[in-house]
Amino acid sequence: MASMSHSSIALCGASASASASDHLRSSTNGVSLRTLGRAMVASTKRNNLYVTARLKKGKKFDHPWPSNPDPNVKGGVLSYLSTFKPLGDTQKPVTLDFEKPLVELEKKIVDVRKMAAETGLDFTDQIITLETKYRQALKDLYTHLTPIQRVNIARHPNRPTFLDHIHNITDKFMELHGDRAGYDDPAIVTGIGTIDGKRYMFIGHQKGRNTKENIMRNFGMPTPHGYRKALRMMYYADHHGFPIVTFIDTPGAYADLKSEELGQGEAIANNLRTMFGLKVPILSIVIGEGGSGGALAIGCANKMLMLENAVFYVASPEACAAILWNSSKAAPEAAEKLRITSRELVKLNVADGIIPEPLGGAHADPSWTSQQIKIAINENMNEFGKMSGEELLKHRMAKYRKIGVFIENAPVEPEIKVNMKRRDAVVSNSRKLEGEVEKLKEQILKAKETSSSEDQPSSEVLNEMIKKLKSEIDDEYTEAARAMGLEERLTAMRGEFSKASEEEHLVHPILIEKIEKLKEEFNTRLSEAPNYESLKSKLDMLRDFSRAKAASEAASVKNEINKRFQEAVDRPEVREKVEAIKAEVASSGASSFEELSDELKEKVLKTKGEVEAEMAGVLKSMGLELEAVKPNVAEQIFVPSENIQEKVEKLNREISEKIEEVVRAPEIKSMVELLKVENAKASQTPGDTKVSQKIETLEQQIKQKIADALSMSGLQEKQEELEKELAVAREVAAVKSEESLKEDDDDDDGSESEKPEIINPSFA
Repeated sequence: MASMSHSSIALCGASASASASDHLRSSTNGVSLRTLGRAMVASTKRNNLYVTARLKKGKKFDHPWPSNPDPNVKGGVLSYLSTFKPLGDTQKPVTLDFEKPLVELEKKIVDVRKMAAETGLDFTDQIITLETKYRQALKDLYTHLTPIQRVNIARHPNRPTFLDHIHNITDKFMELHGDRAGYDDPAIVTGIGTIDGKRYMFIGHQKGRNTKENIMRNFGMPTPHGYRKALRMMYYADHHGFPIVTFIDTPGAYADLKSEELGQGEAIANNLRTMFGLKVPILSIVIGEGGSGGALAIGCANKMLMLENAVFYVASPEACAAILWNSSKAAPEAAEKLRITSRELVKLNVADGIIPEPLGGAHADPSWTSQQIKIAINENMNEFGKMSGEELLKHRMAKYRKIGVFIENAPVEPEIKVNMKRRDAVVSNSRKLEGEVEKLKEQILKAKETSSSEDQPSSEVLNEMIKKLKSEIDDEYTEAARAMGLEERLTAMRGEFSKASEEEHLVHPILIEKIEKLKEEFNTRLSEAPNYESLKSKLDMLRDFSRAKAASEAASVKNEINKRFQEAVDRPEVREKVEAIKAEVASSGASSFEELSDELKEKVLKTKGEVEAEMAGVLKSMGLELEAVKPNVAEQIFVPSENIQEKVEKLNREISEKIEEVVRAPEIKSMVELLKVENAKASQTPGDTKVSQKIETLEQQIKQKIADALSMSGLQEKQEELEKELAVAREVAAVKSEESLKEDDDDDDGSESEKPEIINPSFA
C-alpha cells in the first residue's frame, strides 16, 4: 500500500486555486497506484501538473503468539499476550564480595573432579570432604549475615522477580494493563491469577532480569501512572471481591521532574488512603528491597510478610550514610542503625512474618522460594477468609496503630537497657571530654611558656585524661570495625585466640596467619571508616598527653632527686670532707687533676667515691639505680645537632621495623605465643622453678634470634658510623665547655657560688 506525505507532493501550473483533492484525482487518472507500487518513486506530467509519491514499505504485523499455539499451555492461549518471556540465555552468575571464600571452595571441588576425570584416579574422599566443608561454610556464612550483606542479597541481579514468582505459584494468570488515562507503566505489573482454584488480584513491582529489561522496567521504580494503574486494579478487586496480594521490590518511586509534575506524591497518598478503605483481604510480601513511599503505596495491608533476606527502609543505607556521615562508605553502619532487616522489623511489629529462603538466597533455588510464598499466601488467606469486610478494616487499622507504641515504665530487656545507657554515656562523655581536653591543653601550653613546674598538670590529672582517651579510642575502634563489617570476624577471632591460649600448646600457625590477615585488612581499610578523622585526632591527643605525662613524671623525679642530693650534700660530715679537699687542692697550687700529688689524688678519689655512694644511696631509697658516673661535664650538657638527631631517629625506626619484621616470622611468633602461655602459668604458680627457667630460656632465644637478624641486616655498621659522628660531636662540645668553664673561673670573685642544680646523678 502506498503512502504519500504532504512534503513529497509538488503542485504547480495553471490552476493555483484548485483543491488538493482535485490534483490527487487528476493524478490517479494518469497513473494507477499499482504502477506506483512497482517503482519507489514515480512521476507523471499532465497539463503542467507534477505528482510525486514516495512509497514506504510496511512491516508485517508480528503477533506475540505463534501461528499454531498450543491450547494446553499453562495459563491458556492468552498467556502468549504477556511480554514476560523466558530468557534466551542463562543469567550469568554474580558473586558478592562476602561470598568469595565460597567461590574458592567451589573452584577446588571442580578442579578435583576434573583431575579425577582426566587421571582416572579415585578422589571420592577428597571431594566429599570439600563438599562437606563447602556446605558448612555456606551455612555459617548465611546464618550470620550482617544487615549490609542482606541488602546486597536483596539487590542481587539474579534474584527472582515478581513475575518469576507469579508464574511459579499460579495455575492461571492474566496480566491487566493501563491506568485508563492513556498510560501503562511497566514498572508495576497487575493481573488476575488463581492459586489452587482461588482467584486473587496480584499487584507488584517488576524489575528486569538483565540490562535491557531493567531499562524497559525503569529498574522497578514506578511513575504516577503505575500507582494509578495499581489503584484501578484495587478498586476492581474490591468490586468483585478478589483478595489482593502485593509484591514489593523497588528502591523507591521514580523521582524525576516529569513524575513530580504528574503528581507522584498525590498518586502515592491516594493509594495509601484507598487501601485503608478496601473491604477485601490485602497481603503484602516484600521479595527484595522496599524503599520509602514507593513501597508503601502498595503495602498498606492486613499483614506484611518478608522474605528472609529482604529489606524495608525509609531511606537506603547509602543515602542515610551520606546524610549523617557525609560519605556513602558508612553504609554498613547505617544499615545496622536503620534496623531494616526482616528479623528487626518483626521485632518492631512493622512486619508480621518471615518467609524462609534457601541457603545462598532466593536466587539459589527460585522454585523452592516461590513454593514457600505460595504456602504463606494460602495460610494467611484462609485466616482472612473467616473475617467480614468490617473486621478486615479494623484488623488493618489495628496493625498500623500499634506500630511505634511504647509503654512507659515497661520492663526493658537487660541487653537493650545496657546498650541504651552506653550510647547515652558515650554522647555525653564525648562532649564533656572535649572541654576537659581543651582546658588541659591550655594548661600545658601555659606551663611551657612560663617554664614553671607549678603550672604543669599533675600526673594524676594526666593519668585520668589518658584513661578516658583510651576508653574513647576503644569505642572508636569498635565503631570503625562495625562500619567496615569486621566486628563479628574480630569477635570470632578473639574467641579462637582465647581458646587457643588456654590450651597448653603453641598457637597454630594457620590461626596466626588468619589474625595477621585480619589485622592487615583492618589497618588497610581503617582510613575508609566514617569516624577515621575522630579516631586519628584522639590518637594524636593520647600521644601528646602521654608525652606530657612522661615530661611531668621526669620533672617530678628530677626535683625529688635534686632535693635529696642537696640534703645529702648539706650533711655536716659530707660538707666538711668536701671543704677540706677543696682547701687542700687550692693550697697545692695545681691547675689540673694531673698536677696533683699522688696522695692528694687518692684523697680526692676517695672523697668522690664517698659522695657517689651517698648519691647512690639516695637513688636506691627512691627505687632507682645508679648505673654509671660520667666525669665529663660536657657530656651532661651535650645536645646533638638536628642532622645527627634525624639520623638517630631514622636508625631507630629502621631497627624497630626490622624487629617487627623478625617478630612476624612464624618461628618467632610460635616462641612468643609459647612465652605468653608460660608467663600465664608462672602467674598461677609463682614458685615453679621449671617454668621460670623455661621463660628465661625462651627470652634468651628470642633475643638471640633478633640480634642475629639485626647483625645480618647491615644496621650494625650504620650504628657504628653514627656512634663515631656522636663521639666527634661530643669532643667538640667538651672543648667548648672547658673554654666556657675557664672563663667562668676567671670571672669568679671568690664569693660562695650559688649551689648548682644537679641534673644527672654524677659527680665531677
